[in-house]
Amino acid sequence: SVLIDQPVPEFTTAVLPQTANGGSASQGQFSPADLDGQVWVLNIWASWCVACVAEHEVITELTNLSTVPVVGLNYKDDDSDAASWLQRFGNPYHYVPTDAEGRIGIDFGLYGVPETFVVDKAGNIRYKHVGPVDRQALDEKLLPLIKELQASST
Repeated sequence: SVLIDQPVPEFTTAVLPQTANGGSASQGQFSPADLDGQVWVLNIWASWCVACVAEHEVITELTNLSTVPVVGLNYKDDDSDAASWLQRFGNPYHYVPTDAEGRIGIDFGLYGVPETFVVDKAGNIRYKHVGPVDRQALDEKLLPLIKELQASST
């Protein structure tokens, strides 16, 4: 991806109502600046995405196995459909910002959902996973990279 080692695109967007899960987005808004100085993961998903259901258990495990915030950007979705989906399958996300029009996804060079990004403490994208995250990608790519980035001073 051309975004590797580049800053996360700047955006501010609404957070899906009633999805607080340890996140502290102010005034119902989320911006990557809320996570300045932290390693974090961005998972772009939608309730209409069949592959998102397939990876959801792995994203939940990522939340359980790591200490980094996992942000679930809800892409081109209806808020009520997204909230129902999270209620049905569980909400592993610290924040659930919305991208109803798809503009944020465009800034991330989104090919389709799901896609997952790992962001370092300096706010740079360090890894992009296209398609559903499976157990192998979690064990061999995401978790080792997160651990390495957390140990880094920058």
